[in-house]
Amino acid sequence: MNLFPNNIEKKSNASILKLVSIFAEVPNDVIDEIAKVSTSQFFKQDQVIFNKGDMDFALYVIVSGKVKVHEGEHIYSTFSSNEYFGEYALIDSSPRSATITATEATELLRLDQSHFIQIIESNKKITQSILKALIMRLRDYNVLQHELITKNEQIQRQRDELEMQRKELEVLNATKDKFFAIIAHDLRNPFSTVLSLSELLAREFENFDPERLKEFIGQIYKYSNNTFNLLENLLQWSLVQTGRMPLRPKVVNICDIVNENIELLRGNAVNKGIELNGPKCGEWFAYVDVNMITTVVRNLVSNAIKFTSAGGEVSISIVQDNEFVLVTVSDTGVGISPEDMNNLFKLDSNPTTMGTGQEKGTGLGLILCKEFVVRNGGKIWVESILNQGTTFFFTAPKLDR
Repeated sequence: MNLFPNNIEKKSNASILKLVSIFAEVPNDVIDEIAKVSTSQFFKQDQVIFNKGDMDFALYVIVSGKVKVHEGEHIYSTFSSNEYFGEYALIDSSPRSATITATEATELLRLDQSHFIQIIESNKKITQSILKALIMRLRDYNVLQHELITKNEQIQRQRDELEMQRKELEVLNATKDKFFAIIAHDLRNPFSTVLSLSELLAREFENFDPERLKEFIGQIYKYSNNTFNLLENLLQWSLVQTGRMPLRPKVVNICDIVNENIELLRGNAVNKGIELNGPKCGEWFAYVDVNMITTVVRNLVSNAIKFTSAGGEVSISIVQDNEFVLVTVSDTGVGISPEDMNNLFKLDSNPTTMGTGQEKGTGLGLILCKEFVVRNGGKIWVESILNQGTTFFFTAPKLDR
């Protein structure tokens, strides 16, 4: 069957070979010898010329048509008219390193290795010209290889950037969802309770005895205080998220920050019948932003009081080494389950539970703690045993890092 009906006047093998770069400097008489032993082959579209691993020892010159060098669906290169492939098989008897397939109806000239070796043995002058052509081809391959490596590196960088953007988008979505959840639930509920109690007191004040009034006022104070803490955390969180809370570190005695927060929260501990123990103070100097570390200590001590029952104990201690000051906040409270510990510092899955006095958490306190500790060059972690107690640790650098 004639695969090339439009090719009425076919060129001679010699004239075809003269157009190919590998034979550009080969003398005409040698070209004629090569042409005599070259055979024409015809391939339909999508027909395989040889497969990877085949022991096919021949050079192919494309008379017309087009082929692809590939492995499965991955295409390494393509060749078309007056180009050649398989040149290393003229001198190397290794298996084919890739598959060649015609991408359209294609005519090839095939030069077998055995015929080529016979020709160069009797015509030494051909060796130099063929080697020169092979060296040029190798240089082209090296350039292509370099370009391929560069492209792959660019693609990998783009993939890394896209993955980073994807993760950032997930965090932003989690932030948005958390914010809406707090606005919709955590702010609405305490305000509703305070409004209801206030309305009841305003309408029925004369009908309640002093003990009942004291109970209502205490509940209003508790819910108002929880709401204030929530708003405080929301404000700081929003400043962090919008980049409006710059880091302003200075050298400060961590013990002073701890003691200020102990005195601020001692009333909460007394009201719950909890013993609150501070550290033995010394020169525990660290290079930190005072406001951020104050927020960290306040949240950790407040949480410890919140999740400790009457008769329990909350203790704060400080130690240091050559590089860091380590602050420890321990309680004898309800503890944290292993499942919740894995999610404590994750915004999208941060657990919120009621305290032993039905105190409501915001779900933001520990998120802020981690954010602030890390921004100051430290680390924060937790150890806990369910129903036995919890210990939070955080470090602060002694010098500018």
